Amino acid sequence: MMTSKFRNRAEAGKLLAKQLTNYANFNNLLVLGLPRGGVPVAFEIAKQLNAPLDICLVRKIGVPNHEELAMGAIASGGVRVLNYDVLNSLSIDCQIIDEVTAKELRELQRRDRAYRGERALPEVKNHTVILVDDGIATGSTMRAAIAILQPQQPQHLIVAVPVAPPSTCQQLETEVDKIVCLVMPESLYAIGAWYDDFSQTTDAEVRELLARQSDISRNAGMGV
Repeated sequence: MMTSKFRNRAEAGKLLAKQLTNYANFNNLLVLGLPRGGVPVAFEIAKQLNAPLDICLVRKIGVPNHEELAMGAIASGGVRVLNYDVLNSLSIDCQIIDEVTAKELRELQRRDRAYRGERALPEVKNHTVILVDDGIATGSTMRAAIAILQPQQPQHLIVAVPVAPPSTCQQLETEVDKIVCLVMPESLYAIGAWYDDFSQTTDAEVRELLARQSDISRNAGMGV
């Protein structure tokens, strides 16, 4: 297991891909990145495994004035996952939760238009799906993503992340078929602390990476 930092998200993706080589060239393989930061990681995995790349749109619900701390997450289709440990410890009432949810829902819808446009949602049923982010802290965002994917009946659902606490990995192991994580520090502090370069991924970068892998998939006859 690694103990040093990742140079950037691309390096993290390449290192994760090495742990996922058993899935290379799988029929019905799909790699899904969580925008925005998970997409550069997912791109490297999709490229190495010769797999189509798409996004799984979720949005963290941050604590007011402490937005990095997740009190939950939302996803397409009305899915909302709440982190009751955070809500109870900070005594956050329902009105605040609903207000922040409404604001983040608007951003979720904007990103859907910005990244997907007129493209259809990816086919998940009977596919092996590798769900990727640039790291996991509380797990709320990843659980929201899992909540929208599981009802679509993937054949296998794998979570792949560069860094996450061991307790979160253990929780997620009960919800998916497999979790692949390179670094599991007891004290995570912040995901960005495990990267030399953790600059924000832009909307333009997300669109570019999706387009690049779409071109690669089309030229290889994989379909998207």
